[in-house]
Amino acid sequence: MKDKLDISSAVEGLYDTFPFPPDPLVDEAPPGYNWRWSWPVAYSFCTGQKPEKQNIRILDAGCGTGSSTDYLVHLNSQASVVGIDLSSGALQVAKERCSRSGASRVEFHHLSIYDVGQLEGEFDFINCVGVLHHLPDPIRGIQNLALKLAPGGIMHIFVYAELGRWEISLMQQAIAILQGNERGNYKDGVKIGRQVFASLPENNRLVKYEKERWSFENQRDECFADMYVHPQEIDYNIDTLFELIQASGLEFLGFSNWQYWDIKRLLGKSPELIERAIGLNHQERYRLIELLDPQISHYEFFLGRPPLQKFNWSDDHFLSAAIPELSPCIQGWPSENIFDGDYKLVNLSRQEYEFLQACDNGANSKSRPTVGEILTNVPVGLETVRSLQSRLLILLTPDLADSV
Repeated sequence: MKDKLDISSAVEGLYDTFPFPPDPLVDEAPPGYNWRWSWPVAYSFCTGQKPEKQNIRILDAGCGTGSSTDYLVHLNSQASVVGIDLSSGALQVAKERCSRSGASRVEFHHLSIYDVGQLEGEFDFINCVGVLHHLPDPIRGIQNLALKLAPGGIMHIFVYAELGRWEISLMQQAIAILQGNERGNYKDGVKIGRQVFASLPENNRLVKYEKERWSFENQRDECFADMYVHPQEIDYNIDTLFELIQASGLEFLGFSNWQYWDIKRLLGKSPELIERAIGLNHQERYRLIELLDPQISHYEFFLGRPPLQKFNWSDDHFLSAAIPELSPCIQGWPSENIFDGDYKLVNLSRQEYEFLQACDNGANSKSRPTVGEILTNVPVGLETVRSLQSRLLILLTPDLADSV
């Protein structure tokens, strides 16, 4: 087994050779949004409420070429952002990207996640996407990050899932065998991998899987190398994932792709099976879902450090006293046909549209109207408001005095 230092050097070498992600550099803010990188929306997802403060500190742990860092700066106008990465080559691209886009509230450090303790202070929001599974010791990595998360802070993590990456794993091993002593020559690995795919029969399982899921992005050598010739990768299943989460000492706040984890989409035709599934604990139910739908290639989720005050808005009086506002991560507004935080088309009912319009109009007033005040003029029920909030189309600020 390779020494952990050798593995880290090999990973650094890959990303110096193929800086990742290879998103183009532009002289303007990055297009669109990712709600998982928007502090108010991500915090609302985790706790049910809009955060009290916006002038926070954000850490992009393993920022690569700075695509995520760029979004974190532009989506959080009052935040200061720190990006760290193991690859000096990727960091050079990240610095240029943010300089060109006008992302000025950011600083970069050539630093391993293992050495994140060298940074001063704590962070309210930590983003760690596509990194932990490339560490020789992910548990040590997540524990180091957890130590930098401020009380009441949240962390967004993305790691690979083994079931949906089975074919990828097979190709990785095949390329490594063909490379022999040349393993570690990443340009050679990409060359061999492309030759293998071109040589295999069209009905080959690995070829079909590549064409169905990855071929468009893998036209770029950087993406192909990251997927097929990476020197270090640990893939998880639900059980090993929760071992990682437990080791962090943080609280699991939920999967951000929550639609996948709804058992009713798979077993909804059988009330008896649904009843059995509901009787399982969360981890067992998650494991059941991924076994029944083994296409999942990654897990994306939030962790938090207590204290985190959460609101489920089940109390009608409490919800009526809350102040609603439009989510910053919707597109196409004002219209009855908008895109939500996941860029999925939402066809609003006339009543939903009128409620959102009242929220939008209230943004220009000295005092935003409460849910109850809006409902005196807009004919919708509280269940509609709950639905808008759960779909992250609105953010709610509770009347804390009213809740005491």
